[in-house]
Amino acid sequence: MNAVLDHVMMRVEDLEAALDWYQTHFDYEETGRWEADTFTNVFLAPEDRHEDSAQLELTYNHDGRSYEMGDAWGHIAVRVDDVYDAYEELMDAGVEDYRDPDSCGGRYAFVKDPDGHEIEIVQRDHGARWSLDHTMVRVEDADATIGWYARKLEYDLVRRSEMDDFALYFMKPDAAEEAMSMELTYNYDGRSYEIGDAWGHVAVRTDDLDEAWDTLMDRRAEDYRDPESCDNRYAFTKTNDGHEIEVVKR
Repeated sequence: MNAVLDHVMMRVEDLEAALDWYQTHFDYEETGRWEADTFTNVFLAPEDRHEDSAQLELTYNHDGRSYEMGDAWGHIAVRVDDVYDAYEELMDAGVEDYRDPDSCGGRYAFVKDPDGHEIEIVQRDHGARWSLDHTMVRVEDADATIGWYARKLEYDLVRRSEMDDFALYFMKPDAAEEAMSMELTYNYDGRSYEIGDAWGHVAVRTDDLDEAWDTLMDRRAEDYRDPESCDNRYAFTKTNDGHEIEVVKR
């Protein structure tokens, strides 16, 4: 099953402010837009992105609702060639100082967008500058979630870091180095998490939506929103932790 990560969706309360932030600070270009009666979806990515790289989807609901961040979703991460230079550039541009590189051992840093979504800045020698490197979610059963991504989507465990009180597991399909991965964070203390609604979903792309959906159903993935209920344009399942996964034809 070909299931390269296509995009990660987050909800925003002020679309123009969010677009200005990402286009100004990350040099993102608008790659697509869907204007519906009750919501607007806008897709963003670096101009020089790799064909296997993921995009960011901003969803704006027209009813003026606000959102709860929850703690089941952690952050998205973007790539730069020098984390110190990138963080200084953002600070000079007026981005709020959240977690600087020194506070993170010089390996990464964090900022927040106008809606409070956390964005990790990671140093990489591949991929377009500011392109999406990974999306982090927190899981309650690492063995079960690793198994979910391996069996349902045929993802490989490509990297792991096991600390004294937590572990990080990176899952990725057979794709280019520039493709986004999923970072599964497992805390050993047995805590549970709230999904919230400020984060929406991650999406995987497929060439044949019906075939991909049938494969997921054969593998006992949750039948959440099938292709027919989504006008045969996409479909949704959920992981064992309740994170929504969109399947979209590209």
